[in-house]
Amino acid sequence: MQHSGIYQQWKAGEVIALVRHAERCDRSANPCLGPADGITRLGSATATDLGKAYRTIGMDRTDVISSPMTRTLQTAQAMFNQATSTQDWLLNCADNFENDIKAHKLQGRNLILVTHSGCISDLESRLGFAHALATEYTSSLFLTLGTNGKLQILGILNAKSWPQVLKEAPNNL
Repeated sequence: MQHSGIYQQWKAGEVIALVRHAERCDRSANPCLGPADGITRLGSATATDLGKAYRTIGMDRTDVISSPMTRTLQTAQAMFNQATSTQDWLLNCADNFENDIKAHKLQGRNLILVTHSGCISDLESRLGFAHALATEYTSSLFLTLGTNGKLQILGILNAKSWPQVLKEAPNNL
């Protein structure tokens, strides 16, 4: 993240992070956290760790919005231990997805969007980014708005990679 300039951009409030929800209960043998359309207990623990990682890099200049689905709401709750606002466009991320992202990104503030693999994969494809068929649970896709007003992908980070990335982080986070 240091080589890509994400830390500097994060401190300036210039980053958009699309976070895929945690492990789905209905697609896992792991115990559910609650309803079947939510996440697993393991997914909740992973989301909690992911939230700690985001707090390490700083949440002072960050807004969080979630898809209204149970699994994304539970993920956001586990990450940040508070309710987040919801937006339907994070569930039904159609052709207007990029414009919706830009419309909710405030100058000088980072934006974390808790959403779904289909939304993330579709955006990666539209932006010409080589991507997997489905993103990993609790992975983060980092973007910024270029000087031309278009979204630019900075990179992707899977949840299991955060501890190593934070070890290599600059001391002034």
